[in-house]
Amino acid sequence: MKKGFWYALGAYFAWGLLPVYWKLLHGVAAVQVIGHRIVWSFIMLLLFLSFTRQIQAFWQEAAKKKVLLIYFFAAILIGVNWFVYVWAVNANYIVETSLGYFINPLVSMLMGVFILGERLRKFQWISVILAASGVIYLTVGYGRLPWIALTLAASFGLYGLVKKLAPLGSLYGLAIETGILFIPALIYLVFTDLTGSGAFIHAGFSPTLLLIGAGAVTTIPLLMFASAAQSIPLSMVGVMQYIAPTMQFLLGVIVYKETFSRFQLVGFGFVWLACLLFVIEGLWTKMKKPANLIRTE
Repeated sequence: MKKGFWYALGAYFAWGLLPVYWKLLHGVAAVQVIGHRIVWSFIMLLLFLSFTRQIQAFWQEAAKKKVLLIYFFAAILIGVNWFVYVWAVNANYIVETSLGYFINPLVSMLMGVFILGERLRKFQWISVILAASGVIYLTVGYGRLPWIALTLAASFGLYGLVKKLAPLGSLYGLAIETGILFIPALIYLVFTDLTGSGAFIHAGFSPTLLLIGAGAVTTIPLLMFASAAQSIPLSMVGVMQYIAPTMQFLLGVIVYKETFSRFQLVGFGFVWLACLLFVIEGLWTKMKKPANLIRTE
């Protein structure tokens, strides 16, 4: 478990620092960044599967039509999520992206209720109501829906739902998803290069290296988390999942000096309280389970 904890911590810290990486590519169009992220991620995943001698098993799974159909939807959702996130970071909306990932677990709970027929406990409903109140308050204050946060939360929540129904693990799944997007992404990048608008090589050594590295910053944290998830309790994952959006929020406010007004503090306060209640309720429920089992035996 100790090794799994450090892997999970490393993965969440890497995700929390991602805005710094994408900021270094602020001069490159977000759609090009995502194109390179897809292409280099797929290449890195294929290399990893080859190195670990899983490539043949992977191709066998990837050739199944039912598997491809499920992961086609997952690929679209993760593509939308990546694009909105990278665009928002470089448009100075890091604080709003953090809001999206704070409310994401609560959005996922609602999807479980309305799509999978799951039931929420009383305090889980209170968490959802608090988060919804925060979003409504921010909408009134902004004069618009916080669409970046809601798009990130909804796309990643739906992505999680599809992955829950999908038959393969995270490694094979991401490889198929990036594989589905690989050809369109590659065609687009070749087109930008031929028309003279491509950043790869033409923008200089550092941006080119960073575009290649987009594959590494995508796949390495995922592989770390996949290893960690096998050995750490789900309750620990529930607490640790807030490391990344907290880091993103602090980066946005402290490092990149994004505006964080009093009305935003109130709106975020509702969401943070919802997240805190969500975590405490989950831990409390888990602690009660062994006791309940003893009494019923």
